[in-house]
Amino acid sequence: MDSTLSTFSIIMSVCDDASLIEENLPAFLEQEYEAGYEVIVVDESSTDNTADVLKLQKNEHPNLYTTFLPRPNRLVNRPRLALTLGVKAAKNDWVVFTDISTPPPSSQWLAELSASTAGSVALILGYVNRKTGVVRLQTFETVDDARRLISKTERRKANGHKGRWLRYLRGKYDFVAVHRADGHEALKLFERDIRGSSLLACNVGTLMHNLFH
Repeated sequence: MDSTLSTFSIIMSVCDDASLIEENLPAFLEQEYEAGYEVIVVDESSTDNTADVLKLQKNEHPNLYTTFLPRPNRLVNRPRLALTLGVKAAKNDWVVFTDISTPPPSSQWLAELSASTAGSVALILGYVNRKTGVVRLQTFETVDDARRLISKTERRKANGHKGRWLRYLRGKYDFVAVHRADGHEALKLFERDIRGSSLLACNVGTLMHNLFH
């Protein structure tokens, strides 16, 4: 293991995603990365055979860890709570919030991400070109620097990651990488109730920022 490289904990939540897990999870688990890493999957009380599929994957991949989120009161924000559990379980320097529906485009995904973690970088947003497999990384020195962009994309009752056109300009990223110590701070920006003039300000701010960065 190369101690000079950043270490990562990849975190995702799933719910009734057995087929996607079978298809896409191996791409996360089979990265060619010398420093080693872990993948943490939080099962949000799936009713399909997600648990069985994860058990099979764990038998084949020792770097896979799973946990279970019981069905809570409806007032609890489940997606953010699931990722919070993942951060608490994480052991590595960086956590990566991602989705089972968007697998890494290659086995070098983590190596490419690691190259952008040096210096004063605290948070990275990643955009995957689904046609070419090219990954574009956007770095920030603080979580607060990315506040407007993340709040817009992760806002409540929105498909902020969906879309085919001008995804970078519109801030439709595919994953977030952040220092583990800042993981909970970043999650405070998820599932916020943003609408009206606040949403407009976020949209305009994101567009202007990404035009020049």
